Amino acid sequence: MALLEFKNIGIRGIAAAVPKTVINNYEYTEHFPAEDVKDIVDKVGIYERRFADDATCASDLCYHAAEKLISDLEIDKSEIDVLVFVSQTGDYRMPATSIILQDKLGLNKNTIAFDVNLGCSGFVYGLSIVYNFMQQAGLRKALLLDGETRSRVYSPKDRKTAFLFGDGGIAALIDKDDAYGQSWFSLNSDGGRSSLIKMDAGGYRNPSTPETLKEKVVDEHGNVRTDEHGYMNGADVFNFVLAEIPKDIKRTFKFAEKTTADPDFFVFHQANKYMNDYLQKKLKLETERVPSSVSKFGNTSSVSIPLNIVSELQDKLNGSKELFLCGFGVGMSWASAILKTEDCHISDIVEV
Repeated sequence: MALLEFKNIGIRGIAAAVPKTVINNYEYTEHFPAEDVKDIVDKVGIYERRFADDATCASDLCYHAAEKLISDLEIDKSEIDVLVFVSQTGDYRMPATSIILQDKLGLNKNTIAFDVNLGCSGFVYGLSIVYNFMQQAGLRKALLLDGETRSRVYSPKDRKTAFLFGDGGIAALIDKDDAYGQSWFSLNSDGGRSSLIKMDAGGYRNPSTPETLKEKVVDEHGNVRTDEHGYMNGADVFNFVLAEIPKDIKRTFKFAEKTTADPDFFVFHQANKYMNDYLQKKLKLETERVPSSVSKFGNTSSVSIPLNIVSELQDKLNGSKELFLCGFGVGMSWASAILKTEDCHISDIVEV
């Protein structure tokens, strides 16, 4: 079983960058009647999102977040030995975006740098990878960059996804300190459910053609998308959450020999309000222990967990705090973690 444990490695600080453009979901009515839009928005609980302009990529958002964090913490860039970039909306098919960011940030040429192509579970997976590297004696500090421009992935004419997704980028600095103590991770995957959230064309299995770029009516409800837009089977995704996430949460706490009474905060992937309310109720958690930013930023995929921390916990991570993190989605892939922070610095959100 993919249960991992680390010692004396932790998050020293997190910064986030979001696009300046704010989308009011109630006014996102170009393709749907206003009364239908209101019903959808009220159900998912996403009132605003941020959309990047045409010139801004996920890497640009991460770059601004990283520069803010490095400046705030007064970090010597020469001490950063690892850069991991998590995203499914990288700059190019090749080279890896992490390599571009290494140069753009002015990091050493001997920096370890690579991309991780994961969606909603990606931040927790990324943390586990960086924590694993940081066990090595010769490594000092690491940057975990996580960015998405999901607004470009989904069709604005498909009501199943048109009101859910937004853009953002974060930077987390990971280092070593005895004060961090132990951390525990549970990592999981089920490719048998890969069709639940998917983009059928545009990759190497089904390359782009004029036909894959044509808009099509895809169901009896009149939803429209191309083969190169993402789609989601919302009902089956929710059934996946019901079946797997509470079970994995229980397993993670058992592995750590802890209970749900221990963490100060539970930071879930911000899929939608309905799903988060279900998890909170299922675990019998007090509202003040479950920060939520989905109403302001929407579903930003792997970015949603750290963006939620920056948005909602900026003044609440002084001293020693214990966090439970849980990301789940496209893949299907899901990951949980229990970790300790020690005077974790949270930067002000940067608008790009």
